[in-house]
Amino acid sequence: MDYESIIRRIKEIEEQIPQLPHGNLVYKNIRGKKQPYLQWYEDGKPKSQFIKVEDREETVKKALLKKELLAELKELKSSVPAQLLNIQSSYRTNVMYGQKLNALVQQVVGYEKRDCYQQIQRFLNLKLTGRVCLLYGLRRTGKTTLLFQTIASFSEEERAHTVYIKVRTTDSMADLDADLDLLWKQGYRYVFIDEVTLLEDFIDSASMFSDVYAMMGMKIILSGTDSLGFWFTLTQELYDRAYTIHTTFIPFREYSRLLGINDIDEYIRYGGTLLPGELAFDDEDALASDAAFRDDETTRRYIDTAVCGNIQHSLRCCKRGNYFRHLRALYEAGELTSAINRIIESMNHQFLLSTLTNPFKSHDLGSARELLRKQSDPEKRTRILDQIDRESVTHKLMEMLDIRNQEDAQIGITLAHVSEIKEYLKALDLIVDCPRRNMIADPDEYVLFTQPGMRYCQAQALVHVLMKDKTFSSFNQDERDIACEKILEDVRGRMMEDIVLLETVRALPKNHSAFKPILSRSEFDMVIYTSGDNTCELYEIKHSSEIVSHQYHVLEDQDQCELVEQQYGTITKKCVIYKGTSRMLENGIEYINVEEYLKAL
Repeated sequence: MDYESIIRRIKEIEEQIPQLPHGNLVYKNIRGKKQPYLQWYEDGKPKSQFIKVEDREETVKKALLKKELLAELKELKSSVPAQLLNIQSSYRTNVMYGQKLNALVQQVVGYEKRDCYQQIQRFLNLKLTGRVCLLYGLRRTGKTTLLFQTIASFSEEERAHTVYIKVRTTDSMADLDADLDLLWKQGYRYVFIDEVTLLEDFIDSASMFSDVYAMMGMKIILSGTDSLGFWFTLTQELYDRAYTIHTTFIPFREYSRLLGINDIDEYIRYGGTLLPGELAFDDEDALASDAAFRDDETTRRYIDTAVCGNIQHSLRCCKRGNYFRHLRALYEAGELTSAINRIIESMNHQFLLSTLTNPFKSHDLGSARELLRKQSDPEKRTRILDQIDRESVTHKLMEMLDIRNQEDAQIGITLAHVSEIKEYLKALDLIVDCPRRNMIADPDEYVLFTQPGMRYCQAQALVHVLMKDKTFSSFNQDERDIACEKILEDVRGRMMEDIVLLETVRALPKNHSAFKPILSRSEFDMVIYTSGDNTCELYEIKHSSEIVSHQYHVLEDQDQCELVEQQYGTITKKCVIYKGTSRMLENGIEYINVEEYLKAL
């Protein structure tokens, strides 16, 4: 048996012994009969207690077990070096180092590394003291794997001074403080603390890591899934003493490199988390399914735990719940999860108060109806979605997505509720404001969603409801298939626009900006403006593998192009981003493959 196994057994025995009878089993001759007693010493004097007849069988059994365990404990302790025994038994939290840590680290050897891995290396190379690294993001975005990959990169000497702590819900900041103090005295200088936001008092006490142990020279990396909890610490406890690394947003180029998936539609279906078989290491929930957004049930479970649970846990822990603000009434009425789900379903549309207060309406359903009426191919033109019971379908969809109408809720939704939920969703990196420049009025707000798989799965839920509608089922199978595919194609097309816009915005240098302009008669899907030389590029984004003239008609609209040039300088490029092969047309319009475009960012 190795030392770690022996120490683990010692710990088990030490935890079991206090549950057994106090004292040793002895027999005394009372009136010629042997009677069992428990005997012990207090202040050097023997004490004893008679074992009653009704308790005798159970007590004697436990006393004999205790005797066996004490003998085993003595033998085990004699086989372990005293220094190692004292160190291990003193930890209050789940501290892992040496052989056990090496075994954990070995499990990620050979995995591809996320782009943000280099940011961790930069933090470790910083010469400044008093700063800690915060590695955070939603579940299944590779945080634990990143920690182990970093430890795996250490030299043998560095590894000898490294520990990994997996926080449990029963741990406290006092426990962690005691362990860090002991670890410092024992010479450990690299500390990786995973799931630190599980500590109830983490948000209000986080400065301990930076102001005490990081100032002493420890390199501390804190990781956790409650992103909002880290956001609160940055505004209250840590301020400028934290080096932040976000894992929630996984762009297409990184997703493709990590998982070997080069199809934009695959990214739309599952993008947002890493597939469990690749990087979701040490996650029992992830191992239970093939993908986070495999179906409506897994998606709802992910939203409830990774998003809604994240927000509510952090709000409970911050300043004893004072940060609930206007959301407290929703939380206490059990309606906060419903409100968050309602907003997530509408995330690709304007983030207005009516999103929550107006009767729920499926935007996907309405858009697809219009597209089916306008089909140029007679065989694909159908009014099937005009003839179904839209009210019934919408009600079923609401039930599937756990979304309540205003009249079903006890608490009225206000603008303050919407504003605060939106603020927290931004802190989670779930939504991003992207400028939508209206050239004939004030700019509108335009919200982009960083978890495409989550959005797409809700569209699939709509199709599932449609397939069960009585009126819809009365049509022939071909019409039903055409209608359902058109809904999903419409969703994929609009999601592809958002993905290209979001990733372009995030990848551009400071003197460039990307936005969606609103013109008098039409709109371009994206404009990239370069402020340095006052030039711009125009883009249309089409979820199609074919080249058709109507895809670029707005790019040839001279009036609209002149309007853009008046504000954003000379147009240097006109492009259509689509799913087909990249090529240049004779009219000067360039067609760019979407996967190639996103990988080149």
